[in-house]
Amino acid sequence: MATLKLAVVPAKVLKNGKHKIRIAVSHKQDTRYIVQRFVIDNLKQFKNGQVVNRADAGIINRKLREELNKYQDTLDKIDPDVYSCSQLRDFLVKNSKIKTLTISQAADMHIAKLKKISAKEDYTRTKNYFITSCGDIPLEMITPEVLRAFEAYLKDTRGNNSTTRGIHMRQLKSFITPQIKNGNVNYKIKPFDDIEMPESLERDLDITIEEFKKIRDSQFKGKPLRVARDLFCLSYYLGGINLIDLMNIDFREKDTVDYIREKSRNMKKGDKRISLTIQPEAKEIINRWIGINGKLDFGYKYEYENFRRYVTNQIKRLSQKLGINKRVVYYSARKSLVQHGFDLGISLEILEYSIGQSVKKNRPIFNYVRIMRSHADTAMRTILDNLKKDERE
Repeated sequence: MATLKLAVVPAKVLKNGKHKIRIAVSHKQDTRYIVQRFVIDNLKQFKNGQVVNRADAGIINRKLREELNKYQDTLDKIDPDVYSCSQLRDFLVKNSKIKTLTISQAADMHIAKLKKISAKEDYTRTKNYFITSCGDIPLEMITPEVLRAFEAYLKDTRGNNSTTRGIHMRQLKSFITPQIKNGNVNYKIKPFDDIEMPESLERDLDITIEEFKKIRDSQFKGKPLRVARDLFCLSYYLGGINLIDLMNIDFREKDTVDYIREKSRNMKKGDKRISLTIQPEAKEIINRWIGINGKLDFGYKYEYENFRRYVTNQIKRLSQKLGINKRVVYYSARKSLVQHGFDLGISLEILEYSIGQSVKKNRPIFNYVRIMRSHADTAMRTILDNLKKDERE
């Protein structure tokens, strides 16, 4: 447990024989000191943590107590166990002098920009978990040690698996990254630079080519199942595009889609824009549902979050009616596209570009290779032509 107290260090006597009063920071069997501006003439003027035998002792003691309380207030907001004594001393000095941005403030800024209610809830959950485990600390106090403590809390206290821990860690990172870019926080070593993100467990959500064809070729009179079919196929034809991004695109007089994924807008460095040619298969569906404003219009006046749930339920119904005996969701289109492309020998780097996915860190060279839209278009055409292979034979 970290403790603070006023102290004088006899060994650190000044040349004139006087002594500076310090705040002793004791933690993990170590002690560091924060020097104060008050000086006593000799050791007899300091006893039991107070200045004595001086006419101005009362004033000095009051000001020292104010300083000690200030540091204690900062200490009470954090979990000191994730810091060494030296780190703790440095943080107390820095964060007691200036008003800094806390993790809750940074998180709230990010959450306010999110459109989906479910996303706001997810990111708020991450914020609350972090504050519960590590405190509502200033951003500058977030170190690799703090992040490891947070992950340990997620694993040991909350019982989260690797996939869920990875989600919370990436969401936490999205709170911090914009503040670094804006100059609101500075690190000598960025906290996530020394952190290996938990690996996501494999999710068996992809479907086979034959199962995709069942969905593509299905014919139902009911509008809900036709909407589910067309949205699922359109996601596949447009590089696994997420529903929120798809519903925001103005398709008027467009031969390409050009956008930044809403999910990663504030999480990535630079402008990670996705640009793909709209293939004929996609144009056919777009022309069927395009509205006056150029966006897809299915005739529903739902809020987006309700519409998303509606689509999820209808895709589930669609797959069940077609006899696809596995879990199928909107995301399955994206997952299946990548799997089908990989099975055809298309490189993962091109597939990742096509769907707007971050290039994995175990292939760092490709962070510096710009894969042009033509490469992605060729990949998409290869995948879509493969769907017609059996039909031509």
